[in-house]
Amino acid sequence: MPTLPTLRSPRRAAVLMLFGVLDDHPSDRRASAPRVSDDLDVLLLRRADTLRAHPSQVAFPGGRIDAGDADAADTALREAHEETGLDRTGVDVLGVLPAVPLAHSNHLVEPVVAWWRAPSPVRAVDEGESATVFRAPVADLLDPAHRGVTVIRREGQEWRGPAFTLDTAHGTETVWGFTAMLLDALFDRLGWTEPWDDRAVIPLPAER
Repeated sequence: MPTLPTLRSPRRAAVLMLFGVLDDHPSDRRASAPRVSDDLDVLLLRRADTLRAHPSQVAFPGGRIDAGDADAADTALREAHEETGLDRTGVDVLGVLPAVPLAHSNHLVEPVVAWWRAPSPVRAVDEGESATVFRAPVADLLDPAHRGVTVIRREGQEWRGPAFTLDTAHGTETVWGFTAMLLDALFDRLGWTEPWDDRAVIPLPAER
């Protein structure tokens, strides 16, 4: 992970990075990493375009840690159930990654990595929160042809971050920002990353 800012009195949150065999449609691409099977998926959703924070962005299920939650994993599973309807009893939590600070929203986010042992039907439970819920084949995300960077220029400054494009049943999705950063870091850590061109710019959805 890059050098990240230190936050003052941040609000704690958690997201669920849920991997598993989510349907019976494997990727038609073979990843170079032998442990990445063609049916390995990760669960994602696209936030509703009416939300004040991060509208229309692809994200992991998740949200703020409530006082009644036992821990970050409990938060991530609760939020995922509320957002997608998944049955949390079929999910095995593998671990929690170091918290990532988000300076622009003053959140400290704990990524919870989990395996979907017994997948259950998922959908956009509240269309005011999520526009769609979908599986992302990991082999497709690792495809160098689907990788690049997004560029944001504001007030004379430039920010670049990893990004992925993904062909889905409802069109092309762009995974960027915080979600792409987590996937990029996890793929690197697991040794799954395939060489890709970090000079290739992927337009933000609003720029298309």
